[in-house]
Amino acid sequence: MKIAILSCFYPYRGGIAQFNANLHQELGISHTVKAFNYKRQYPKLLFPGKTQYVTEQDNALVIESTPVLDTINPFSYIKTAKEIREWEPDLLLMRYWIPFFAPSQGYVARHISKKTKVISIMDNVIPHEQRFFDKPFTKYYIDSNDAFVVLSDSVGKDLKQLRPNAKVITIPHPVYNHFGQKTTRQEAIEKLNLLPGKKNLLFFGLIRDYKGLDILIDAFSLLDDSYQLIIAGEPYGSFEGYQKQIATSKAVSRIKLFTKYIDDSQVPLFFSAADLTVLPYKTATQSGISAISYHFEVPLLTTNVGGLKEAVEIPGTGIVVDKPESALVANGIENFFEKENKEFFIKNIMRQKEELSWTKFSSKLIDFYKTL
Repeated sequence: MKIAILSCFYPYRGGIAQFNANLHQELGISHTVKAFNYKRQYPKLLFPGKTQYVTEQDNALVIESTPVLDTINPFSYIKTAKEIREWEPDLLLMRYWIPFFAPSQGYVARHISKKTKVISIMDNVIPHEQRFFDKPFTKYYIDSNDAFVVLSDSVGKDLKQLRPNAKVITIPHPVYNHFGQKTTRQEAIEKLNLLPGKKNLLFFGLIRDYKGLDILIDAFSLLDDSYQLIIAGEPYGSFEGYQKQIATSKAVSRIKLFTKYIDDSQVPLFFSAADLTVLPYKTATQSGISAISYHFEVPLLTTNVGGLKEAVEIPGTGIVVDKPESALVANGIENFFEKENKEFFIKNIMRQKEELSWTKFSSKLIDFYKTL
């Protein structure tokens, strides 16, 4: 079977590009797969981070691709549709996570051969930070697809609100496996210059308002001095408010900041040092951070929003607190350590790693395609 994937690939960086590369690699074992990449993903003016591209320190999977789609150049939409049409794939896969991509990818999907089935892997339907044009853009996009893969049931429910008759399957986010192995806890603590002998809490990934770092900073001030908070990730927007919170916290000396993009080569250090990954999200669908945490066998604490409960509580890989409130988060952290649940959770994570493989994800996706 011939499969075209239209999304971001190397040299773009980040979780979406990493996911696409792993999926391309797995599907390529049994099928002919071609990657159609962005020529321009975001205009610099609209991109909140420092760079969209990989660095020498990233362990990026280098996927050969055709850079053709410029998201703000309509002439490239026509060219992209033409190139995919001429390649004659049986299946076109696309990724969708924000409405910004709806006009370009939606146009392409509407102008390829009718014999090509179009399936989108939907990270979100309704974005975390909403704008007035989100629903009409998303409606235009989803109406251009034949079927959908969602990574959590909550995304499927959002999808059904906009397209009640949508053909959809839930396949959870596979575990990332390209980051390499853990190092020793002691080595990680020394290299990161952390305080030794502490219970290490890790907040990891892009820092955005909906991820609730402010809630975690307040929660941390409620804990005793046996805890250490590690904040590692690039701020998307101003960090000033968080910095003021930290400066006035009685626990300021035990909050360690790494507010930058964390290169792939450094990722093992943070998870090797961590006892618990904390996802204090205010809203969510699923989290790619959980897929990294599973790879390094670090339990999770999360809030009961979106699809996070189904991803953590049901398989028993961590603790879920009822609401994104600092007191509840602090209490959940204390319960994790007091009840000595770590080994129990790690055993469940090891079972999940087998279930959440790229092989199983790809197999379920192809089986779903065959039903269309």
